[in-house]
Amino acid sequence: MNQSKKDLLDTLAGVARALGHGNRLELIERLAQSEAPVEALADTTDLSVANASQHLQQLRRAGLVTARRQGRQVIYGLTDERVVQLVGLLGDIAETNLAEAERLVSRLFSEEDADGALEPVSRETLRAGLERGEVTLLDTRPEDEYRAGHLPGAINAPLDQLDQILDQLPRDREIVAYCRGPYCALSHEVVQRLTELGFRVRRFEEGFPEWKAAGLPVQA
Repeated sequence: MNQSKKDLLDTLAGVARALGHGNRLELIERLAQSEAPVEALADTTDLSVANASQHLQQLRRAGLVTARRQGRQVIYGLTDERVVQLVGLLGDIAETNLAEAERLVSRLFSEEDADGALEPVSRETLRAGLERGEVTLLDTRPEDEYRAGHLPGAINAPLDQLDQILDQLPRDREIVAYCRGPYCALSHEVVQRLTELGFRVRRFEEGFPEWKAAGLPVQA
């Protein structure tokens, strides 16, 4: 094999190895929401700061994340939107071709969805509903992620603050909740709670990063 080609393939394999850990994929999911310091990333992913830093350095060496200094903090971010698309493609391939992945996805929220209330809304269906003005959007992520960027017109509605905004929610139109991505539980919890209270509510099958990566409008 031509040495240059071998070196190139080895470099590509290094990118693949950087993605080869669940904790690093979870860090990417969080960074897809907004830039963040290592302390916040460690807290979100239940890692120690030292462990999170090690994973972030591997992602950085692979060209998947960037780092910049802000005072005494190091702020990390994704290199670009294609990282979100790459991880999404990995999920699609796994769910399509690996029986174990398909089983785990189907089981992910099944225990909490005995009545089918968590049936997802597709991107195209959500877009159409928003264009017709028929949908109220709820962003179920923490406030700092919401403030960094959200779908246009979305109301910030983390589960622990949901009771405070119930009087703002309509009972005569559909509500769609979204969060960090397709495997994020935040929107599922909010959908469950609102369903119990009699609201017409479903979840968006993707999340803020996928919506943004598709070139659709977002609001800061």
